[in-house]
Amino acid sequence: MNIEWQDLGGALALYLVLEGILPFLSPTLAQRAFRRMAESGETQLRIVGLGSMLAGLVLLYGIRG
Repeated sequence: MNIEWQDLGGALALYLVLEGILPFLSPTLAQRAFRRMAESGETQLRIVGLGSMLAGLVLLYGIRG
């Protein structure tokens, strides 16, 4: 597997763009979401994080196939 630094930088840039969409479009909704996340238990956050990572891996596998 040969990952180019340019690909990694592009992926990071896209991640930052996607992360910024919600706070930009609806700051109030973003604050509510962040507040709920902060009030969640450790186990629930780990499950959400694991689900997010698995979804990302599946998507990446599908794209890179």
